[in-house]
Amino acid sequence: MGTVSHFQTYVPHNKNAQVGFERTELNQILDLYGRMVAAGNWRDYAMDFTKDVACFHAYRRAAERAEYRIEKRPSLRNKQGQWCLFGEQGMVLKRGHELAPVLAPLERKLMKLVSE
Repeated sequence: MGTVSHFQTYVPHNKNAQVGFERTELNQILDLYGRMVAAGNWRDYAMDFTKDVACFHAYRRAAERAEYRIEKRPSLRNKQGQWCLFGEQGMVLKRGHELAPVLAPLERKLMKLVSE
């Protein structure tokens, strides 16, 4: 029989493994992205995956720097939370353990865009 490891203490055997988004997480992010595109606020995105962090970058225009960056850093899961939202200048706007509350400031911005 195999051995059972707790998820929080699990270390992948492959040293070259990279962090990625799960399907539900990516669905939440892309749902928000689609609504922001429909509102005319975002036009492009990029994703970056390394062994430590997975990033989703949202752009107003492709030639500019990212307006927002959503970062997943599993190494911070037991500390301040693995999710982080960065603004255009690189300042941390929101940090947390769950994705939905971290995306809340963008949801509020979207509501303002739609109501105007």
